[in-house]
Amino acid sequence: MTSRSFLPLVVAGAIGLGGLALVAGPADAARPERTVPVRLLTINDLHGNLEPPSGSSSRILDPNGPLVDADGKLTGVVGGKYSIAGGAAYLATHVKQRSDRNTMLVAAGDLIGASPLISAAYHDEPTLQVLGQMGLKASSAGNHEFDEGYTELRRLMKGGCHPVDGCSPDGKWRGTDFDFLGANVLKESNDKYALPPFFIKRINGVKVGFIGLVTATTPTIVSSSGIQGLKFTEEVAAANKVSRLLARGGVKAQVVLVHEGDQITPNQDPSACSVTPGNGSRIANGLDPQIDMIVSGHSHQAYICKANDPAGQPRVYTQGSSFGRVVTQIDFQVDRRSGDVVRSSVVAGNHVVTRDVAEDAEVAATVKKWKDASAAIANKQVGTIISEIGTIAAPSGELPLGNLIADSQLEATKTGGNAQIAFMNPGGVRAPLNYPSSPAGEGDGVVTYGEAFTVQPFNNLTQVITLTGAQLKTALEQQFVGGPNNQAFTKILQPSANFTYTYSKSAAWGSKVSNMKIDGVAVTDSQSIRVAVNNFLVGGGDAFAEFKNGTDLWSGPLDIDAFVDYLGRHSPVAPPATNRITVVD
Repeated sequence: MTSRSFLPLVVAGAIGLGGLALVAGPADAARPERTVPVRLLTINDLHGNLEPPSGSSSRILDPNGPLVDADGKLTGVVGGKYSIAGGAAYLATHVKQRSDRNTMLVAAGDLIGASPLISAAYHDEPTLQVLGQMGLKASSAGNHEFDEGYTELRRLMKGGCHPVDGCSPDGKWRGTDFDFLGANVLKESNDKYALPPFFIKRINGVKVGFIGLVTATTPTIVSSSGIQGLKFTEEVAAANKVSRLLARGGVKAQVVLVHEGDQITPNQDPSACSVTPGNGSRIANGLDPQIDMIVSGHSHQAYICKANDPAGQPRVYTQGSSFGRVVTQIDFQVDRRSGDVVRSSVVAGNHVVTRDVAEDAEVAATVKKWKDASAAIANKQVGTIISEIGTIAAPSGELPLGNLIADSQLEATKTGGNAQIAFMNPGGVRAPLNYPSSPAGEGDGVVTYGEAFTVQPFNNLTQVITLTGAQLKTALEQQFVGGPNNQAFTKILQPSANFTYTYSKSAAWGSKVSNMKIDGVAVTDSQSIRVAVNNFLVGGGDAFAEFKNGTDLWSGPLDIDAFVDYLGRHSPVAPPATNRITVVD
């Protein structure tokens, strides 16, 4: 199976040759250049976002972009300029515009999984079809590639219809135009590779080897059933083993695609190296000196860095945000004689996938096809309600629908995650569950999958972490302005029904929260509590930094799945009371 080739385009500017001094003269004009140019375009963490993402998921800090809000309106955002970015048809156009005959598109995992309905409805076949149209040649596996299990991942790569749902409206799935790579993914039974560990491609006459890695923490963040029979080994050792194999085979230009990365300082230029060293940096610094550059993912950040290899030589280490909002461009020269990358020639940059370009017609047509096909799923009934469950906040800050979602996430994470309480971030509750009425005043009360998905469109994972009582209090203090977490405005977390507490409007930050109880029993500072929140909050989203200090991470179902299951089990559903938080002056 072949990928669609890129349209040849003129690349503006000359690519530097580093320390190689080329003196022009009659003899030089008659012989070939010592080095040849290669360009990589890279993406990561697309998560099936074929349609342009909306809300906060569409925004990306862009020093060259307009100062706009999530609806495209001019605003005074503190800390930098933002662009509204992403969308597969726009991404395809940006890729074409940055491509020439020496270009290859690669990725660093989580291209599928935790996807919007348009892709998730057909087990992410739509996203893989679009990536084939873009010409993607290789990607590391990400942890979300295992969301539906190893067998399903192999089906997506090799082809065939889904074993339960059958063929999609597009017919029998043909398989991907590229492989997901995993040099550190082995079969427990025989230690053989479960996925191809590398991919070699001749670009502009020189061989370039790509080594794929997925975070070794995968067993702790995906369902155990999805990785049964597999083991995930330490990333550096696995990559170095493959690097030596490639070098012995004469492949000296080597790139690691790794689904692991670092966090960054907020409100920095997407191309700035503002990382807080973590697992990503550990890998980037530890890889064999033969490896020339590292393309990372997983942390959904944008950065361009240099990381010293064990021989003390710098090499590029990059990541391109998430949801198709950034494409990373890496230009370099390869020495024809040695076959190795001229390190001093490597130039990398992150480029925002703006929506001020024309959509790629082929990709736009494919996206529309799948959007139309998913309409039937969107209309499927998943439950009923007895009246509107809204998003208007009570004086305490509780939303009826926010409380309902917290209850659904607690129920979904008790088994397996041992969750005791749950919280939902209010910004993730995107729309009310409406109760349309006839002229006689009678509502139908039907909730469709599409309506439920509109409430929770982000496909966040439900996760469980352990916090002490003192840490839980700190997290709740972080709801309010005035603390070191720089909360911009008060954001009241939506609690599950079995958790109650009091907050004071007038008390100083750090002393606002009191009287915390679980099932009516007072919480102590030292007790350990299993807390269910989505992965957005686990990562410190919405300035809730304390959740990042949680331990014993466990991942459960997607939030939309938890919500739909809850509606199905408890229908007809009434609006929950908003009496879980007590407010005093």
